[in-house]
Amino acid sequence: MQSQSRRFFRPVWHSLQNPGSSPLNPISPRLRFIQLRRPLSQTAPRPNNWPRPPHKTRNYNHDPYHRLSQAEPLITSHRLRRVVRSPSLRTVLALSVVGALVFYFSNIQTVPVSGRRRFNCFSEETVEAAGDAQVKRLIWEVERAGGRFLSDWDPRTAMVKRVMRRLIPVSGMEDADWEIRVIDDPHTANAFVIPGGKVFVFSGLLPIARNEDGLAAVLGHEIAHNLAGHVAERMSGQIGINILLYSIIFLTGGIAILGTHVIGGAVLDLLFSRPMGRMQETEADHIGLMMMAEACYDPREAIGFWRRMERAQQGEPPEWLSTHPSNFNRIQKIEEWMPRAIDKMQASDCQGTSTFAKMFRKAMERGILIE
Repeated sequence: MQSQSRRFFRPVWHSLQNPGSSPLNPISPRLRFIQLRRPLSQTAPRPNNWPRPPHKTRNYNHDPYHRLSQAEPLITSHRLRRVVRSPSLRTVLALSVVGALVFYFSNIQTVPVSGRRRFNCFSEETVEAAGDAQVKRLIWEVERAGGRFLSDWDPRTAMVKRVMRRLIPVSGMEDADWEIRVIDDPHTANAFVIPGGKVFVFSGLLPIARNEDGLAAVLGHEIAHNLAGHVAERMSGQIGINILLYSIIFLTGGIAILGTHVIGGAVLDLLFSRPMGRMQETEADHIGLMMMAEACYDPREAIGFWRRMERAQQGEPPEWLSTHPSNFNRIQKIEEWMPRAIDKMQASDCQGTSTFAKMFRKAMERGILIE
């Protein structure tokens, strides 16, 4: 009995250890015959997949490295072609273009003093809210840098406030919450008016202005930026620039992200933002000159101020690289407007009536020029 069982199992053992068996059919015919018969089993025969390949003996569904190696790219050429050829995408793009054009042309304005057509979609309330945040940040930056604001009884602050008391009634923004601050920085010659009537003047500007007429030329220019809505125009312009940049990124499948933000942003700034800034500065010069004349300040002092500023700003960049016109071109324009500014000063009752500002607002609402 023992010899019979030994003879029975021996061929099976040899078939498993037979090195000459084919790799494509690792189970010998004898073992397959025994498996198919299985006289002691009551279940149906089923294929035996042993031994399984090593890559099938591990649960790769829970292996992050394997899943990462088998992951497909998020953006492929096949997926892009499928998206581009989708009829629904074309419909969405067509509706988006039509909606964008309607939105754009419904927010077109004409600047009365220059006739320039511009896009502006932000209200004065929105711009003033953004200005409040900018004021808080500016005050924090001055204090963090160790700077200080001059007190109200400082003669320099008193001079700025005297000029503003005559300019505010002719600004067309008499109801604004005006705040005047003078920053003690003798090395900086600058001034600006943040939307909402927040005036900041660096003390280094006052020696160049020399007198109240020269200071009125600068402050009238800065107030004019607010009257003309130049801040809202710049905010609106950023919408178009961002849409163009992100459209390029989308159409290139994300490949042009770095080049678009670095190179594309610089090119758009050079071709659109800087020329627009120069046009805004010219418009502010015109409006500010008429405004200071209406407040009974001598507009001829504006020429003297910009000549002194030109001497103080040695080595300024070329005009095409700047957001401001060159001082030479700026003085030429002011000389062209000077006869009209002198007539306005002589015709003014010096009572602070905002005739020019009101005329400017009405002309902007109607989209017409001021003669």
